[in-house]
Amino acid sequence: MRDVLPTLEGWWAEGRPVALATVVGTFRSAPRQPGASMLVGDDGQAVGSVSGGCVEGAVYELGSGILEGTDDATLQRYGVSDDDAFAVGLTCGGILDVYVERVDRESFPQLGAIAEAVREHRSVAVATVVSGPAERVGRRLVVWPDEVEGSTGSVRLDDALRDDVRGLLAAGRSALVSYGTDGERRGEGLQVFVESFAPPPRLIVFGAIDFAAAVARMGTFLGMRVTVCDARPVFATSSRFPEAHEVVVDWPHRYLAAEAEAGRIDGRTALAVLTHDPKFDVPLLEVALRLPEIGYIGAMGSRRTHSDREQRLVEAGVTEAELARMSSPIGLDLGARTPEETAVSIAAEMIAHQWGGRGTPLSRRDGPIHTESNVEPVVSAASLG
Repeated sequence: MRDVLPTLEGWWAEGRPVALATVVGTFRSAPRQPGASMLVGDDGQAVGSVSGGCVEGAVYELGSGILEGTDDATLQRYGVSDDDAFAVGLTCGGILDVYVERVDRESFPQLGAIAEAVREHRSVAVATVVSGPAERVGRRLVVWPDEVEGSTGSVRLDDALRDDVRGLLAAGRSALVSYGTDGERRGEGLQVFVESFAPPPRLIVFGAIDFAAAVARMGTFLGMRVTVCDARPVFATSSRFPEAHEVVVDWPHRYLAAEAEAGRIDGRTALAVLTHDPKFDVPLLEVALRLPEIGYIGAMGSRRTHSDREQRLVEAGVTEAELARMSSPIGLDLGARTPEETAVSIAAEMIAHQWGGRGTPLSRRDGPIHTESNVEPVVSAASLG
């Protein structure tokens, strides 16, 4: 919903009803991930996409019926049909579960507050019942770290959701969660889609060099909040890094330690250490490699620089297990030469690290494009509790 939220909020604020279609589950090579959304306006306008074009027409018709009052909110599965070659389906062979509902000021009074939280980069999650008893479908709970609004119609389910949703929100994850009809964590019969709007993941680039500008630009393109940090004020300037969200003049190790102490480093944080100067790199990596929360740590340098840096870290007491967390030399082997090409190489490694990819050309692989390890599954509430 994040991509269509400005339009959705605008129509909602004007009092116009909207049909909102949201991908809540994917299987095999589905073209969009959970949370992808499409709007159908009361004037017939369509905004957004749930499948990149494969089933948009069918979803549009379903949304139009819901707006006209001829259909109720529904969870619809789209996939390949072996029985009818002309049935609406996905040419990629994947399967999408799409939940379509009517949204207006009465049915979703919290939407304005959610949109405001997203704009201000504050964490919030929306838990919507998408299948189960008819009287529960469409009911929702809005969960902030310190506040809850709405109800699913079951106190027991509300209590279970409050805790489970906050766990998903802390990890920045969206998921389709199964419960019993009265909120039993080990039960079945009711599904809730939890869409997390966590602050953007962070990319901290250490070293105000020419490569850093390209890496900062790439991080911003990927939707990350980018910080460039360097101890040298003559190089660490906003004019040299206009696409970074912030430029910090500080010793890298001191800045990282302070950010960790303030709770601003987590498993969605990526570090790109580009200085390849031991007086900066070694103290910084000593701090970084001992922080369990960081998702990705990459360090630039030649093989010789890497060997020297690793030896210095060992002498400083960094263990083999801690060293194994560092990607050095940084990036995937793309044959990159320019700063821009190198930034693509680094971004590719961060993506592969996040989703368990191997960097192998898809043309040289067999089987599905999206492996089970990098597609968000349906989650049992028992596994969250």
